[in-house]
Amino acid sequence: MSNQRKILRVLQFISYLEQKPPKAVQHLAELLETTDRTVYRYLDLIRECGFDLQKDKFNRFFLQTDQHAGVRFTSEEAAFLKQLVLTAGKQNKLKDAVLSKIYLASDLQISAAHLVNAKNGLIVERLAQAMANKEQVILKRYHSINSESISDRLVEPFGFTDNYHTVMAFEPSSGKNKTYHLDRITTVEFTNLSFAFEAQHEQQIPDAFGFSYAGVKYPLALDLTLKQYLLLKNQYPLIIPYVKYHAKKDRYELRMEVNSMEPVGRIEES
Repeated sequence: MSNQRKILRVLQFISYLEQKPPKAVQHLAELLETTDRTVYRYLDLIRECGFDLQKDKFNRFFLQTDQHAGVRFTSEEAAFLKQLVLTAGKQNKLKDAVLSKIYLASDLQISAAHLVNAKNGLIVERLAQAMANKEQVILKRYHSINSESISDRLVEPFGFTDNYHTVMAFEPSSGKNKTYHLDRITTVEFTNLSFAFEAQHEQQIPDAFGFSYAGVKYPLALDLTLKQYLLLKNQYPLIIPYVKYHAKKDRYELRMEVNSMEPVGRIEES
Protein backbone atom coordinates (compact mmCIF):
# COMPACT_ATOMS: atom_id res chain seq x y z
CA MET A 1 0.00 0.00 0.00
CA SER A 2 1.38 3.44 -0.95
CA ASN A 3 2.09 6.11 1.65
CA GLN A 4 -0.79 8.24 0.34
CA ARG A 5 -3.27 5.37 0.82
CA LYS A 6 -1.91 4.61 4.29
CA ILE A 7 -2.42 8.26 5.28
CA LEU A 8 -5.98 8.12 3.93
CA ARG A 9 -6.73 4.99 5.96
CA VAL A 10 -5.39 6.51 9.18
CA LEU A 11 -7.38 9.74 8.65
CA GLN A 12 -10.53 7.71 8.05
CA PHE A 13 -9.79 5.67 11.17
CA ILE A 14 -9.38 8.80 13.30
CA SER A 15 -12.63 10.24 11.98
CA TYR A 16 -14.55 7.05 12.77
CA LEU A 17 -13.21 7.12 16.34
CA GLU A 18 -14.30 10.75 16.75
CA GLN A 19 -17.86 9.93 15.70
CA LYS A 20 -20.36 8.62 18.23
CA PRO A 21 -21.06 5.96 19.35
CA PRO A 22 -17.80 4.25 20.39
CA LYS A 23 -16.85 1.33 18.16
CA ALA A 24 -15.59 -2.19 18.74
CA VAL A 25 -12.51 -3.50 16.95
CA GLN A 26 -14.63 -5.75 14.75
CA HIS A 27 -16.86 -2.83 13.71
CA LEU A 28 -13.83 -0.67 12.85
CA ALA A 29 -12.39 -3.52 10.79
CA GLU A 30 -15.66 -3.76 8.83
CA LEU A 31 -15.77 0.00 8.20
CA LEU A 32 -12.20 0.00 6.86
CA GLU A 33 -12.57 -3.39 5.14
CA THR A 34 -9.47 -4.67 6.88
CA THR A 35 -8.45 -7.14 9.61
CA ASP A 36 -8.73 -6.89 13.39
CA ARG A 37 -4.93 -7.07 13.53
CA THR A 38 -4.61 -3.95 11.37
CA VAL A 39 -7.12 -2.11 13.58
CA TYR A 40 -5.05 -2.90 16.68
CA ARG A 41 -1.97 -1.60 14.86
CA TYR A 42 -3.79 1.66 14.03
CA LEU A 43 -4.90 1.97 17.66
CA ASP A 44 -1.29 1.66 18.81
CA LEU A 45 -0.21 4.21 16.19
CA ILE A 46 -2.65 6.96 17.17
CA ARG A 47 -1.96 6.32 20.86
CA GLU A 48 1.77 6.82 20.18
CA CYS A 49 0.93 10.04 18.31
CA GLY A 50 -0.60 11.48 21.48
CA PHE A 51 -4.32 11.05 20.82
CA ASP A 52 -6.46 10.55 23.93
CA LEU A 53 -7.75 7.09 23.03
CA GLN A 54 -10.46 5.84 25.40
CA LYS A 55 -12.29 2.53 25.84
CA ASP A 56 -15.71 2.07 27.44
CA LYS A 57 -16.91 -0.85 29.58
CA PHE A 58 -17.98 -2.74 26.45
CA ASN A 59 -14.42 -2.60 25.02
CA ARG A 60 -15.46 -0.05 22.40
CA PHE A 61 -12.93 2.62 21.44
CA PHE A 62 -13.39 6.37 20.94
CA LEU A 63 -11.41 9.62 20.90
CA GLN A 64 -12.07 12.55 23.21
CA THR A 65 -12.94 15.62 21.16
CA ASP A 66 -10.73 17.81 23.34
CA GLN A 67 -7.73 15.50 23.08
CA HIS A 68 -5.30 18.16 21.90
CA ALA A 69 -4.73 20.04 25.11
CA GLY A 70 -1.75 22.28 25.72
CA VAL A 71 -0.46 24.99 23.41
CA ARG A 72 -3.01 25.95 20.77
CA PHE A 73 -2.82 28.40 17.90
CA THR A 74 -5.68 30.66 16.87
CA SER A 75 -7.03 30.21 13.35
CA GLU A 76 -5.10 33.26 12.19
CA GLU A 77 -1.82 32.07 13.76
CA ALA A 78 -2.23 28.58 12.35
CA ALA A 79 -3.06 29.90 8.88
CA PHE A 80 0.04 32.11 8.96
CA LEU A 81 2.24 29.20 10.05
CA LYS A 82 0.69 26.95 7.43
CA GLN A 83 1.52 29.41 4.66
CA LEU A 84 5.11 29.64 5.90
CA VAL A 85 5.47 25.87 5.90
CA LEU A 86 3.90 25.51 2.46
CA THR A 87 6.58 27.77 0.98
CA ALA A 88 9.15 25.07 1.77
CA GLY A 89 10.40 23.07 -1.19
CA LYS A 90 8.48 19.98 -2.21
CA GLN A 91 11.48 17.82 -1.26
CA ASN A 92 11.38 19.01 2.35
CA LYS A 93 10.65 15.85 4.35
CA LEU A 94 9.58 17.79 7.45
CA LYS A 95 6.82 19.75 5.74
CA ASP A 96 3.98 17.22 6.08
CA ALA A 97 4.87 16.42 9.70
CA VAL A 98 4.87 20.10 10.67
CA LEU A 99 1.60 20.72 8.84
CA SER A 100 -0.11 17.88 10.67
CA LYS A 101 1.01 19.26 14.03
CA ILE A 102 -0.24 22.74 13.11
CA TYR A 103 -3.67 21.26 12.40
CA LEU A 104 -3.68 19.26 15.64
CA ALA A 105 -2.68 22.27 17.76
CA SER A 106 -5.03 24.83 16.23
CA ASP A 107 -8.61 25.64 15.37
CA LEU A 108 -8.06 24.65 11.74
CA GLN A 109 -9.91 21.50 10.79
CA ILE A 110 -8.09 18.68 9.01
CA SER A 111 -10.45 17.06 6.57
CA ALA A 112 -10.64 13.52 7.92
CA ALA A 113 -14.45 13.59 7.84
CA HIS A 114 -14.25 14.79 4.23
CA LEU A 115 -12.37 11.58 3.39
CA VAL A 116 -14.91 9.30 5.07
CA ASN A 117 -17.36 10.28 2.35
CA ALA A 118 -17.51 7.06 0.32
CA LYS A 119 -17.14 8.77 -3.05
CA ASN A 120 -14.25 11.03 -2.06
CA GLY A 121 -12.49 8.22 -0.20
CA LEU A 122 -12.57 6.01 -3.29
CA ILE A 123 -11.38 8.87 -5.51
CA VAL A 124 -8.43 9.59 -3.22
CA GLU A 125 -7.53 5.91 -3.05
CA ARG A 126 -7.59 5.50 -6.84
CA LEU A 127 -5.58 8.68 -7.38
CA ALA A 128 -3.04 7.57 -4.79
CA GLN A 129 -2.73 4.23 -6.56
CA ALA A 130 -2.17 6.00 -9.88
CA MET A 131 0.54 8.17 -8.31
CA ALA A 132 2.29 5.12 -6.88
CA ASN A 133 2.17 3.37 -10.27
CA LYS A 134 2.95 6.57 -12.23
CA GLU A 135 -0.13 5.95 -14.35
CA GLN A 136 -2.25 8.40 -16.32
CA VAL A 137 -5.92 8.51 -15.33
CA ILE A 138 -9.13 10.04 -16.61
CA LEU A 139 -11.13 12.27 -14.28
CA LYS A 140 -14.60 11.35 -15.48
CA ARG A 141 -17.21 14.08 -15.83
CA TYR A 142 -15.16 16.75 -14.06
CA HIS A 143 -17.26 19.82 -13.22
CA SER A 144 -15.26 22.94 -14.07
CA ILE A 145 -16.42 26.25 -12.63
CA ASN A 146 -13.97 28.20 -14.81
CA SER A 147 -15.29 26.91 -18.15
CA GLU A 148 -18.76 26.09 -16.80
CA SER A 149 -18.54 22.68 -18.43
CA ILE A 150 -18.51 18.97 -17.61
CA SER A 151 -15.86 16.91 -19.38
CA ASP A 152 -13.41 14.03 -19.03
CA ARG A 153 -9.83 15.07 -18.20
CA LEU A 154 -6.76 12.92 -18.97
CA VAL A 155 -4.16 13.80 -16.34
CA GLU A 156 -1.00 12.64 -14.61
CA PRO A 157 -1.68 13.02 -10.85
CA PHE A 158 1.36 13.58 -8.65
CA GLY A 159 0.21 14.94 -5.29
CA PHE A 160 -2.59 16.11 -3.02
CA THR A 161 -2.87 19.46 -1.34
CA ASP A 162 -2.37 19.34 2.43
CA ASN A 163 -6.12 19.14 3.13
CA TYR A 164 -6.99 16.45 0.55
CA HIS A 165 -9.62 18.68 -1.04
CA THR A 166 -7.73 18.92 -4.34
CA VAL A 167 -5.29 16.85 -6.39
CA MET A 168 -2.34 18.29 -8.31
CA ALA A 169 -1.92 16.89 -11.82
CA PHE A 170 -0.35 17.61 -15.20
CA GLU A 171 -2.85 17.88 -18.06
CA PRO A 172 -1.23 16.81 -21.37
CA SER A 173 -3.89 18.47 -23.56
CA SER A 174 -3.13 21.94 -22.17
CA GLY A 175 0.49 21.30 -21.21
CA LYS A 176 -0.18 22.79 -17.76
CA ASN A 177 -0.03 21.73 -14.14
CA LYS A 178 -3.46 22.19 -12.55
CA THR A 179 -5.37 21.46 -9.37
CA TYR A 180 -8.68 19.58 -9.43
CA HIS A 181 -11.30 19.58 -6.68
CA LEU A 182 -12.17 16.07 -5.49
CA ASP A 183 -15.83 17.05 -5.01
CA ARG A 184 -16.08 17.84 -8.72
CA ILE A 185 -14.68 14.49 -9.90
CA THR A 186 -17.39 11.92 -10.64
CA THR A 187 -14.98 8.97 -10.71
CA VAL A 188 -11.38 8.09 -11.62
CA GLU A 189 -10.68 5.72 -14.52
CA PHE A 190 -7.35 3.93 -14.93
CA THR A 191 -5.76 3.92 -18.40
CA ASN A 192 -2.80 1.53 -18.01
CA LEU A 193 -0.70 4.28 -19.63
CA SER A 194 2.51 5.33 -17.91
CA PHE A 195 3.43 8.95 -17.20
CA ALA A 196 4.77 10.62 -20.35
CA PHE A 197 5.41 14.11 -18.99
CA GLU A 198 6.89 13.50 -15.54
CA ALA A 199 9.70 16.01 -16.14
CA GLN A 200 7.07 18.75 -16.46
CA HIS A 201 5.33 18.00 -13.17
CA GLU A 202 5.55 21.04 -10.93
CA GLN A 203 3.93 21.22 -7.52
CA GLN A 204 1.74 24.30 -7.20
CA ILE A 205 0.10 25.54 -4.03
CA PRO A 206 -3.47 26.64 -4.81
CA ASP A 207 -5.22 29.42 -2.96
CA ALA A 208 -8.37 28.88 -0.92
CA PHE A 209 -10.44 28.85 -4.14
CA GLY A 210 -8.26 26.23 -5.84
CA PHE A 211 -6.42 28.53 -8.27
CA SER A 212 -2.71 27.84 -8.75
CA TYR A 213 -0.05 30.51 -8.38
CA ALA A 214 0.80 32.11 -11.74
CA GLY A 215 3.33 34.68 -10.58
CA VAL A 216 0.94 37.32 -9.20
CA LYS A 217 -0.93 37.58 -5.89
CA TYR A 218 -4.11 39.66 -5.61
CA PRO A 219 -5.46 41.20 -2.38
CA LEU A 220 -9.07 40.20 -1.78
CA ALA A 221 -11.34 42.23 0.50
CA LEU A 222 -15.03 41.38 0.64
CA ASP A 223 -17.82 42.19 3.10
CA LEU A 224 -20.20 39.24 3.06
CA THR A 225 -23.76 38.81 4.24
CA LEU A 226 -24.49 35.82 6.44
CA LYS A 227 -25.97 33.96 3.46
CA GLN A 228 -22.93 34.67 1.29
CA TYR A 229 -20.55 33.61 4.05
CA LEU A 230 -22.38 30.34 4.73
CA LEU A 231 -22.50 29.46 1.04
CA LEU A 232 -18.86 30.37 0.57
CA LYS A 233 -17.47 28.50 3.56
CA ASN A 234 -19.39 25.37 2.58
CA GLN A 235 -17.87 25.43 -0.89
CA TYR A 236 -14.44 26.77 0.09
CA PRO A 237 -13.76 25.84 3.75
CA LEU A 238 -10.17 27.11 3.55
CA ILE A 239 -11.41 30.71 3.69
CA ILE A 240 -12.63 30.29 7.28
CA PRO A 241 -9.40 31.45 9.02
CA TYR A 242 -9.48 34.67 6.96
CA VAL A 243 -13.02 35.75 7.89
CA LYS A 244 -13.93 37.99 10.84
CA TYR A 245 -17.38 39.12 11.89
CA HIS A 246 -17.85 42.92 12.06
CA ALA A 247 -20.72 43.54 14.47
CA LYS A 248 -21.31 47.22 13.60
CA LYS A 249 -21.62 46.48 9.89
CA ASP A 250 -23.27 43.09 10.47
CA ARG A 251 -20.97 41.72 7.80
CA TYR A 252 -18.38 38.97 7.56
CA GLU A 253 -15.09 40.48 6.40
CA LEU A 254 -12.96 38.29 4.13
CA ARG A 255 -9.37 39.52 3.88
CA MET A 256 -6.76 37.40 2.12
CA GLU A 257 -4.50 37.05 -0.93
CA VAL A 258 -5.59 34.94 -3.90
CA ASN A 259 -4.01 33.71 -7.11
CA SER A 260 -6.93 34.75 -9.31
CA MET A 261 -9.79 37.24 -9.12
CA GLU A 262 -12.16 35.02 -11.12
CA PRO A 263 -14.23 33.88 -8.11
CA VAL A 264 -14.98 37.45 -7.01
CA GLY A 265 -17.76 38.06 -9.53
CA ARG A 266 -19.58 34.90 -8.55
CA ILE A 267 -19.29 35.75 -4.85
CA GLU A 268 -20.73 39.23 -5.32
CA GLU A 269 -23.61 37.86 -7.43
CA SER A 270 -24.58 35.20 -4.87
